[in-house]
Amino acid sequence: MTVRYPQSRLSQLLGATLLVSLATGLTSPAANAAPATDSPAGATTATVGGPLATAFDRAAARYDVPRDLLVAVGYAETHLDGHDGAPSASNGYGVMHLASNPKLRTLDEAAALTGLAPVTLRTDPAANVTGAAAVLRSYADRAGLTAAQRADPDHWYTTVVRYGGASTPAVARLYADTVYDLLGTGFQTTTGGGPVRVAPRPVAPERGALAAVAPLGTGDGVGIMSTDYGPAAWAPAHAENYTVSSRESAYPINYVVIHVAQGSYAGTVSWFQNPAAGVSAHYTIRSSDGAVTQSVREKDIAYHAGNWTYNTQSIGIEHEGYVNQPSWFTDAMYRSSAALTRHLCDRYGIPKDRSHIIGHNQVPGATHTDPGPNWNWTYYMQLVTGSTPPPSWSVTIDNSTAGAFTASANWGTSAYSAQRHGTDYRFADPVEASDPAWYRANIPTTASYRVEAWYPDDPGYNSSAPYVIVTPSGNQTVHVDQRSGGGAWRNLGTFTLAAGDGNKVGVSRWTGGTGLVIADAIRISRV
Repeated sequence: MTVRYPQSRLSQLLGATLLVSLATGLTSPAANAAPATDSPAGATTATVGGPLATAFDRAAARYDVPRDLLVAVGYAETHLDGHDGAPSASNGYGVMHLASNPKLRTLDEAAALTGLAPVTLRTDPAANVTGAAAVLRSYADRAGLTAAQRADPDHWYTTVVRYGGASTPAVARLYADTVYDLLGTGFQTTTGGGPVRVAPRPVAPERGALAAVAPLGTGDGVGIMSTDYGPAAWAPAHAENYTVSSRESAYPINYVVIHVAQGSYAGTVSWFQNPAAGVSAHYTIRSSDGAVTQSVREKDIAYHAGNWTYNTQSIGIEHEGYVNQPSWFTDAMYRSSAALTRHLCDRYGIPKDRSHIIGHNQVPGATHTDPGPNWNWTYYMQLVTGSTPPPSWSVTIDNSTAGAFTASANWGTSAYSAQRHGTDYRFADPVEASDPAWYRANIPTTASYRVEAWYPDDPGYNSSAPYVIVTPSGNQTVHVDQRSGGGAWRNLGTFTLAAGDGNKVGVSRWTGGTGLVIADAIRISRV
């Protein structure tokens, strides 16, 4: 989408002398443009080469399901990683998380609808995507969607809800809202089956009866907040999945146990509400923004450690994601989880050390490996104890740094805002083409680095500016609202960056947000 301002507004934002360069940028062809194209089921993303992207295209066309909606469901569930056919905690399989448990049987439905064997649906990515498309289409048919309605992703909201299989309205809305948030912001990821991309788009989902349900953690009723930990939402686990107790009078609380859910945030919260699960944790942390949901009161005993003694003496914290996918472990998640752990340690007198803040794999008799080798214990404990040291290596790249910043002629230059870093900053209209401004750095060694952005803010700047971080496992995108929070370093997260000289961070113009996209400065620091 291209945003236009009246000339008076442009003059105010950029300075009258910049109008000519802005007009040139608006009319010039976008560099590296990858414009979106329509597909039969209402998708707007051009195909990106690779077998997984092809599988989504073919399944969407075969079953008349919006292609980008299909991809967004898969990304919300698994980040499009099939985990070599291994099941999730709730017995879901493949990139689309086709499930086979007492409450949700999308795997069995897919087998009946497609004629494919369950083992094929579990282990073959293309078959898995095909099965999910068939299930979604069957739900759309039961909902009475017409051909015209099927072409519009906004009509599929209740179908997505059914696919998620949530037990309560609040968690159902959480699940579907996650999918539609991904549709709105767009994303691009690199998978074992090649790159897959969804372009940003305006979304206005038809929530039906769920429109009256408060989003988790807001409002009244099911949207209430936790009474144990203020920042957390409350979504109680099923009574079969924990034991009511009166800790600490009944049992001391001596440990915090760190878990990785082997599933999505909404899926994990929902699984704890399934009486067949037989498991629960006190808290679950979301990857994207560090949101927290509590499922079991701290006084009660959650079934999380696989060891009754440790269950009685610990608080369990699940983290959205999978142990073999570092992309889930964002800085927002680390910081939110560490704040919760610090709170629990202070409240119950738990020492802030690795003998008392432990991984699930450290519980005696544990058969689980989480949080796994990708969990950064050093950084996490520094956050818990408040002892994060100064970075051992850091570099700042300004838009005027010679040889380290590149942008096409579509990006203008402005010194309008006093919040700028250095003498000026760059700006461009949002368009459905990447055309990124790139920041180049020579990374000394492959390791974890904190990436921060500096930008001036203004009501006319972009509401969802995409910052693209280049990692060994593929590009990761963080969206920033540049209308506020400017004039200071804004933490984008901690990422694994590969050693060597090259483009490490970009600011893309491809966004569903409105307002001018700003590229000013980037700081990269080893942690």
